Amino acid sequence: MKISDRFVKVYSQGKLNGIQIWVDKETGVNYVFAFDGYAGGLTVRVDAEGKPVVTPLNEL
Repeated sequence: MKISDRFVKVYSQGKLNGIQIWVDKETGVNYVFAFDGYAGGLTVRVDAEGKPVVTPLNEL
């Protein structure tokens, strides 16, 4: 399975610097990718209680 088959981009803001939200199509877990030029970082998106945000798989 290619990585592009497993994840779907659900939000994108910015070109050279910005934020994207990706969802794992197997688990529904949301990830935030923040980037600025050639630098970037990826982390799990969490709610106010610190638990991972999970999108129901039927919504993808």
